[in-house]
Order: sequence, then structure tokens, then C-alpha cells
Amino acid sequence: MPRPAENLLTGFIQAFHRDDAAIRAELVAGLLAEHAAVHPKFLYDPLGSKLFEAICELPEYYPTRMEAAIFARHLPALADVVGAGITLIDLGAGNCAKAARLFDALMPRQYVPVDISVEFLREAVAQIRQRHPELPVTGVGLDFSQSLELPDAVGRTRRLFFYPGSSIGNFTPGQALAFLRRMCAACHDEGGEGGGLLIGVDLVKEKRVLDAAYDDALGVTAAFNLNLLQHLNTLLGADFDLRDWRHRGFFNAAESCVEMHLEARRDVEVAWLDGRRRFAEGERIHTESSYKYTRDGFLRMLEEAGFVAPRTWTDERGWFMVCHARASH
Repeated sequence: MPRPAENLLTGFIQAFHRDDAAIRAELVAGLLAEHAAVHPKFLYDPLGSKLFEAICELPEYYPTRMEAAIFARHLPALADVVGAGITLIDLGAGNCAKAARLFDALMPRQYVPVDISVEFLREAVAQIRQRHPELPVTGVGLDFSQSLELPDAVGRTRRLFFYPGSSIGNFTPGQALAFLRRMCAACHDEGGEGGGLLIGVDLVKEKRVLDAAYDDALGVTAAFNLNLLQHLNTLLGADFDLRDWRHRGFFNAAESCVEMHLEARRDVEVAWLDGRRRFAEGERIHTESSYKYTRDGFLRMLEEAGFVAPRTWTDERGWFMVCHARASH
């Protein structure tokens, strides 16, 4: 098991402090845009986070299973590449289960789960402490899509950013490149020693497979998407009626991304504290994009972001890829 590290704080740091006025302004701007849209981070309220856990158990949702199988099969080789004694920074940690499977092999000197869903993360950190009392844990509540400024309690030596689950696909390619560059810059300690990145990437495949993964037969993904409207009602004082909306999830081959939308079942007017909008039947609110990459295309992006010496592992069908790369000096 990981060895305790000296002089590292174990606790929870809320670096993200919710600015209700800024959140309302962001949401209203999105809802009033010509093509209405809401940032996918708002899908992950406490119920949304639990629904996403359920999605990961669905037979149609292959990324979680395939990524876990890749790690299980190649973990010894991956551990040799990464080396022991890292500061493991888990972006979008959720319930921390994915990172926890790596502890024995990677032996991190500190584990830093990061998530915007603060209360959900607090519960997960408490469970990790119970199961791994010898591991220094510093939970960080942070909107890392906006900033990667981590607290001083997070070690700077040999940082490894862990970003599993193909979450990089939620950014447009341009946003993804900028985010990877921020990660690369955040890898370096004061002496210039580079850390690295361990990331899961969903690869381009048949449309039917991708459509099913984001519109499952049981309707869990639909519930996850529709729950966003309940979250908007809370955040905005809005009056969305879930019965007026349906989930749409499909692969857009021209853009190489899966799109998720909420589509009005009928003409409907939605009001909130200081505004309103009328949606025509069939009009949509864009809630998420998930871009899919080719292996070579993603490696080119890593190189452009400043990462070097990439190593990749895939499943037998070539549907999913795990990649490790070092930050260049």
C-alpha cells in the first residue's frame, strides 16, 4: 500500500466557492442564446452524480468497463512507466473508485481528488480515508474547467494528473488543447521536474455503438439529462416541467462527437426569477458534447500541448485508449 508522506496535509479544501450571481448569469446567457445550451458541469448535482454512477454500470456504456479492463491488464507495465511516489491528482474524481484501483500499483505519496460536486466529493473522501488510512488525502472542491490553480497543500513533486473516463471529450478540440496545456504547465515543480498525465480517451467507432451508449434502453441517461432541468429549477428558481422535455443523444459523424440535448415535446414557455423564454416544439437545449478521437489525432494534440514520450494501451477492438505522457521540461 502507499506509504505515508511527511508534511502533507490530509483534509478537504474548498477552492471552489459558488458565486450564485455568476452562476445565474452564465445559465441565463446560455438559455437565452440563439441555440440554447447549458454547460455539462451542471449535470453533476448530487443526484446527477449518482445517476452517472448508474450509467457506468449499463451494458451499453462501454467506456467504464473497457477502461477498467485496460488498467487491469496493463497496470504492471503502466506502473513501470509512471514510477512510485507520485502526487496523484484525480480530476473529476467522483466517487474516487477509478483512482483507488491504482493505489497498490502506483503507490502515490499523496492522493488529490478534485471535483466541482463538493458535497459528493466530501462523502467520497471520507470513504477513501476509511479504506486507506495510511494514504495522505487532500480533497479539493474546484471547477478545474476554469482553473488548475491548486492549493499549497497539494504536493508539487512528480505530479501525475489522472483524467479517466474520456472526460476530455467534453471539451471542443480547441478547448481540449488549451486544457492539456494548462495541465502540462501545472505538472512542473519549482526545480523544473516534469510530471505527467494519465488519461482515458474514447476512440471513433461505429455510430450504432455510440448512439446506444448515450441513449440506453433503460433510460438512465435520459434521467441523467432530464435531471439537469431540476437542477436549473433550483439554481434559477425556474419552472421547467420535466414532462415537457425528452432526451436526445446521438453521434454527429461530421463533428466526430456525440451530442446530448433536451428537446421540447410541445410549445412551452419557461420562466425564472428575472426572465423567461418560449421554446417551440422540437427546439433543443444542448447539454453535452463528447468528442471522439483517433489514436494519432490525440497524440498530435498531446505533442502540441507540450507532452512527450506517449505510451498507449487499448482494448482488443480498439474502442478505447489509455495514454500516459510526460510533461516536457
